[in-house]
Amino acid sequence: MNNSINIRIKLLKENAKIPTKKHSLDIGYDLYADDEYHLEPQKVTLVKLGIAIELPKNVGGFVLPRSGLSSKYMIAPINSPGLIDPGYTGELMVPLMNYSLESYTIELHERIAQLVAINTQAITFEVVENLTTSDRSSGGFGSTGKN
Repeated sequence: MNNSINIRIKLLKENAKIPTKKHSLDIGYDLYADDEYHLEPQKVTLVKLGIAIELPKNVGGFVLPRSGLSSKYMIAPINSPGLIDPGYTGELMVPLMNYSLESYTIELHERIAQLVAINTQAITFEVVENLTTSDRSSGGFGSTGKN
């Protein structure tokens, strides 16, 4: 039984890099910059990946920050998580925010974010008078941390 999701990819630039993961148990696939980009402090820079993908129906692509880039250099996607819908087949780009007070240079093929593909199903909402009671029920926002 094949549990993999087939994602069609188009390389838009000769030096574009296909997303990869470092370890077999990783969920996120590293996304790579297609060129060198200079990130000014406190500014957003749109970093292109040089690729376009075609997601299957009912699969969403989530673009998430890389923990090393964000924790060491304060660089992260401003719209995190970014959502790629199955109907979008244009070039993938990541709006990176430099939250620091220092300039930072993204190098060609630097890992700038990660892609996680999630199988989804259509959602329907059913209006009811009461919801099933649970341990959390109406404990409020952040209630799982109160123990």
